[in-house]
Amino acid sequence: MLPWPKLFRRVLLPALLLLLACWGLGCYFETNDDPAIILLLRGTAAAAPVTDLHLYFHGFGALFAGLYQLFPAVPWFGLMLYALLYVATVLVFSVLDQLLTGRVSPAKQVALLVLFFFVAWLEHGFWFNYVRVPLLLAGAGVLFAAQRPQHWGAFYLGVVAFGLSWLIRPAPALMGLLIAAPGAWWLSGRRALPILLSAVLWAGIGAAVLSLTSSSQTKTLAALDVPKAHLNDYQILRPVPRTPSDSLGLQAVANWMMADSTIINEAMFRRATQYQPLWFLRTIAPLKLQVMLRLVVRDYFPLLLLQALLLIWIAKTQGLRQRQWFWLTQAGYVGLLLVLGIIMKLPPRVGLPLFDFWVLSNLLYVLRETRLSSATRPLTLVLTALAVAAGPYAYKTWHRRTVLQAERRHNQQLRAQLTAALPANTLLITDVLPATYKAASPFRNPDPHPAKMMMLSGWTTANPSQAVWRQQLTGTRAYAESIRSLAKLNPRVQLLLTPSGARILNKQLNANGSAAAKLLPESTVRAGAADTLRYYLLHEQSMK
Repeated sequence: MLPWPKLFRRVLLPALLLLLACWGLGCYFETNDDPAIILLLRGTAAAAPVTDLHLYFHGFGALFAGLYQLFPAVPWFGLMLYALLYVATVLVFSVLDQLLTGRVSPAKQVALLVLFFFVAWLEHGFWFNYVRVPLLLAGAGVLFAAQRPQHWGAFYLGVVAFGLSWLIRPAPALMGLLIAAPGAWWLSGRRALPILLSAVLWAGIGAAVLSLTSSSQTKTLAALDVPKAHLNDYQILRPVPRTPSDSLGLQAVANWMMADSTIINEAMFRRATQYQPLWFLRTIAPLKLQVMLRLVVRDYFPLLLLQALLLIWIAKTQGLRQRQWFWLTQAGYVGLLLVLGIIMKLPPRVGLPLFDFWVLSNLLYVLRETRLSSATRPLTLVLTALAVAAGPYAYKTWHRRTVLQAERRHNQQLRAQLTAALPANTLLITDVLPATYKAASPFRNPDPHPAKMMMLSGWTTANPSQAVWRQQLTGTRAYAESIRSLAKLNPRVQLLLTPSGARILNKQLNANGSAAAKLLPESTVRAGAADTLRYYLLHEQSMK
């Protein structure tokens, strides 16, 4: 059992800080990905609760779906992922606290931990995305186990932390392992190898098991997920349509309307997109690099300041030519930052974890190389840097809270306006509502009205559950034919579309020599200067 002061700093203080941040600032989803997953798990956007998300939440999907069926009012997704975020916070606080013990007074230990949370960790719970959890939990578990190589309990905890992270989403878990590995090595050298190799072994065996047990649906989804991300998210692929069908498919993908497998498939991506490195480096990479540099300075200036102080300290005390492996590691972090920035635009859910573990690793290096009696000065510099950055960072965070609150209110009012007149048993087919769940609360389930919503846009439209649902409703999985059949069931089925979504859907309905059909706007539900798109509720299918 931990002594009371350590128990407070390592277990209770993280809980208090997370609760205080959520109470004072609120909690907001960074994107609409999390609500889209919840809608699948609850069965709102599918025929029944989806138990297999195929590429993510391996094993968790069935657990979440079962819990939502038993207790549908409980926000299980948010509660369980925040619980894992709390575990990651406890592990990081434990690593820091153990390093600080004996080097500074208990009061300074608490001050350093509190400032570190508010400057470098608060955003993880405040601006939440599920990807943050595997990144942070995997890295924190590795550091915790590496710091205690003589304790088998710490090793098992580290393995479990990485394993859970990998089950949530394999790629972020591996990135968490990568960015924490230098810190783990500097904590205990070769004694960190058991946890590092165990994590790599887990990932390798897990990948092999998934490869052997994946269904044809999973393989098809994976084959679409990669080029879709490279085209929409990263702009690595260049569109080069060769046929009218290719052009329609690329338009649909650009609008995240991924459900029509007759035009959006692996063959279409191979035929209508190309990897052109020179084109990417000349046209896309410079723009993304500019965006990344601006975001890094704006969003991570406290950690940049702390990083600069640590690097200056190391350069002055050890010299630039000594400890070449340390400086090579810094070059590796910089290279990873550039790759992530140029490829992914460094989204916040990835950027802050990278800077967190980069700073933690360098701090661990400084404290490892500094005798207990000489550690006061660098830690005083760290404390001063965190305190100086806390003021401007608090202002930036409060401004972001104001923006997110306004976005949430707007989205809630918009959803209410769009759906208030619909009967509860209506099936709503829409490409409008997915975007309105951005900035929603992780601790509040998506609106239960209407009870069923078929999303026409978003990455979830490629989920195999959607074709199963269309077949259950209409007797066919064919996208255009099933949508045409559903549109005839007005008023039990309503179509709420954006103008661009309606144009693409009309093209899909009339592709492949289908009978002429067109969806026409019956009424405008929302049109205003504050909205980038006007929304139309489409009731009837008109034949030409």
